[in-house]
Amino acid sequence: MDALPRLTAEQTAERLGVKLETLYAYVARGRLQRQRTAEGSTFDPLEVERFAATRRRRPPAPGHSEGRPLMVIETRFALIEDGELFYRGRPVSELATEPFETVARWALTGRWDAAAHFSHGAGLEAARAASAALPASAGDRDRQLVAVAALAAADPLRASVDPGIVASAAERLVAGMVDVLPVRGAEPELPSVRDGSPLAHRLHRRLVATEPDPSDTALLDAALVLLLDHDIAISTLAARAAASARATPYGVVVAGLGALDSPLHGNASRAAHRLLARVVAGEDAARAVADTVLTAHGPVPGFGQPLYPEGDPRARILLGMLAADPRHARVAEAVDTVATVMRDRTGAHPNVDLALGALTVACAMRDDAGEVLFATARTVGWLVHALDEYAQPPLRLRPVGRYVGD
Repeated sequence: MDALPRLTAEQTAERLGVKLETLYAYVARGRLQRQRTAEGSTFDPLEVERFAATRRRRPPAPGHSEGRPLMVIETRFALIEDGELFYRGRPVSELATEPFETVARWALTGRWDAAAHFSHGAGLEAARAASAALPASAGDRDRQLVAVAALAAADPLRASVDPGIVASAAERLVAGMVDVLPVRGAEPELPSVRDGSPLAHRLHRRLVATEPDPSDTALLDAALVLLLDHDIAISTLAARAAASARATPYGVVVAGLGALDSPLHGNASRAAHRLLARVVAGEDAARAVADTVLTAHGPVPGFGQPLYPEGDPRARILLGMLAADPRHARVAEAVDTVATVMRDRTGAHPNVDLALGALTVACAMRDDAGEVLFATARTVGWLVHALDEYAQPPLRLRPVGRYVGD
């Protein structure tokens, strides 16, 4: 097997977020190994990734946030405890077997309705027209973003923060974000994509060019449920800050979508998809991982989640569902191979982004499909948080800056 690609000293320092002097201090203390060549020092990318993971687990110095935590915000829906995720006290492992619309309505209103169904309202044609006007380079998440603005313009009650009106708008908005996407491989009038079909079924027909197997629809439902909310993620903080300023529910979603559009948050599954696709196609897993380290400029996409040191339960659920389906055996094998490389070389466990990458590869979706699933599901979560924030004093999340000079 060919030698794995290696990081230069400059790339390693950038990956760790340190100066070259600090990097060489790590080398001098034996914390990192290097190879000297005529061109300079090089480093094993997987060893660097392991070292980066150990540095992330260290507590911040007193008086400095180092990104976490800046504040504590009380939440009423999602709880992470003992390595598990709960919604209103119910483990997500139980909720993941339910239709997304049922769980979403319960999240928004507190009512459990096994027959819940989300339908778009006025504004869908305007949303489709706006989507059609986008350039050919536009992705489905771009279509969803312009759809939010079009659907807001068509809602005469868009500025209302009444809980019942917000919840109703949330359901129409999520349905519109799905129905604005073009159907792949079938005519829109087919029964499988009519407004009366379940949301996961309609979404599948917009991400895959074939009719869904019932197990694939169940997989999409599970993914949507598991992505609905997750503590105060960056996009959730942006959504809550907008709600604190009394932005409309549509404005809250736009704020969340803006923060979600990030390779370190909502877009991470795209790189995970590409990594797994290479291994499914027959490439060596260690080389594919090493190449990803070279281009990621951060944690390897799909691995590591500081809130779950022993592994992300959302990934465990989704990857377990994939592994149980013989049709997806090659993808499950690729996941196991990559996960073994990462565990042995860095100690990192799979997170939900790897599971989304695996799902999208297994179902022959495009590499950006995970972003669409994330945005669709988390829209409900943002509006659950908005409902909470609307009941709080306005502008309470407006921080105060401290000038520290040039």
